[in-house]
Amino acid sequence: MGKEHWLRKRSIPILTVLLAVAITVGIFYLYRTYPEWFEAEALKKWGYLGAFLISLISSATIILPVPGIVVLFALGTTLNPVLVGLAGGTGATIGEITGFLAGYGGRGMIKGKGRMYTMVENWMRRWGGWAIFAFAAAPLPLFDIAGVVAGVLGYPVWKFLLVAWPGKCIKYIILVWVGAWGWKVVLP
Repeated sequence: MGKEHWLRKRSIPILTVLLAVAITVGIFYLYRTYPEWFEAEALKKWGYLGAFLISLISSATIILPVPGIVVLFALGTTLNPVLVGLAGGTGATIGEITGFLAGYGGRGMIKGKGRMYTMVENWMRRWGGWAIFAFAAAPLPLFDIAGVVAGVLGYPVWKFLLVAWPGKCIKYIILVWVGAWGWKVVLP
């Protein structure tokens, strides 16, 4: 009973961490093997689906950041920036599941909490969904930490996605619109 209980208790967290790492490794493998798939011109052909996919991919990497927003700037110059922002925000929200899974799976492994982690955890305990929304909308790279913390705290994944989505969409719409406008000013 003791070994079986330990295995059952540890298997889901271990599998979720492995899944998050596998997604990240898979994305980097695809990027290294087929870099032409990730070029702005190739993604323009995909249109709004390209905006969704590049945001999904860039947000799903939890180990090394991929700057997908730059590609969205270019897409925003030829497509509707609001729709590019919505597609990008939706993809980014779904991509953040990897950080959530890493936190959920690593609950027992996170021992030495850093200052930033502790600060985000305190905000999430105090404001819950509002903190997730604020981190998702903020133009700062703190949302990965918020996703990990939400997973550690056992926040329901459906609530996490539901609250993060409007924040990510607002952020992406503003960034894409400003980026597309700036792109047109710099390169008329």
